[in-house]
Amino acid sequence: MHTVTRMRLDDQHPVFRKKIIPWYDSGYLCLLEILLMIGVFLFGMGGISVISEMPEYRAYLWVPGILLLLSGGVILSVVIRLIRRASIRRIKDRQ
Repeated sequence: MHTVTRMRLDDQHPVFRKKIIPWYDSGYLCLLEILLMIGVFLFGMGGISVISEMPEYRAYLWVPGILLLLSGGVILSVVIRLIRRASIRRIKDRQ
């Protein structure tokens, strides 16, 4: 006779539910992304310093300003993602 095994609903750690992190969201690539965005951030800061020395280009201050805002936002979001991932890993290791 054929026996069917069923997963109980209270089983919290089934193998097929393990979250798979894609290669482009790995820790190393997140750190590389942060480094690249720091470069863009510094480039924007350099643009602001050049514009402050050249008054005829003050109308274009928004370009390096947007670079600063967007790269800072990306840095912040990736750092938050890495912190969350590390805290979840620590919680799972304690259990």
